[in-house]
Amino acid sequence: MDEKITTEQNKKPQSYKKAFAKMLLSTLCSLVVAAAVIVLICNFIFPVYRVTGSSMEPTLKKGQTILCNKSSDIKKGDVIAFYHNKKVLIKRVIATAGDVISISDNGTVELNGTNLAEPYVSKPSLGECDITFPFTVPDSRYFVIGDNRSTSVDSRSTAVGCVAEENIIGKVCMRVAPIGSFGKIK
Repeated sequence: MDEKITTEQNKKPQSYKKAFAKMLLSTLCSLVVAAAVIVLICNFIFPVYRVTGSSMEPTLKKGQTILCNKSSDIKKGDVIAFYHNKKVLIKRVIATAGDVISISDNGTVELNGTNLAEPYVSKPSLGECDITFPFTVPDSRYFVIGDNRSTSVDSRSTAVGCVAEENIIGKVCMRVAPIGSFGKIK
């Protein structure tokens, strides 16, 4: 009788070990699949970037993490992320194809003959500018400027120029980190 109890007692720990190993493997597989889905979403639908410069202050500050929306259509006033010389730049869309833009020496922006209201700019400035005004935005292009006009290199410079549609990553829609800065981009 003692032999039967010993054999049954030996079977129980082995079956628990097998069940535990099976559960652990299942959990690990689920975690790998979840991580892969998150990576795909972040790369193809909602790319995530970290702000590295000061050209978009006060709207975006260095070190903040932002989320882009690849599926949204771009309009004047939107903040976008785009590729330029293998780098990702973040700027605000001021004008679209066919718009005529002028910027005075003191930094006042005129769009299609009307002064542009820019509550997101802390201090107007002409900044780095080597284009001639009035300037007409070419087809399938966007004229972009950083909110911190004195430090931003953007469409006012031929080094960057107007942004082609195919170079746009997406519209910057949210600040996600640090937690204190979490919120929608305006």
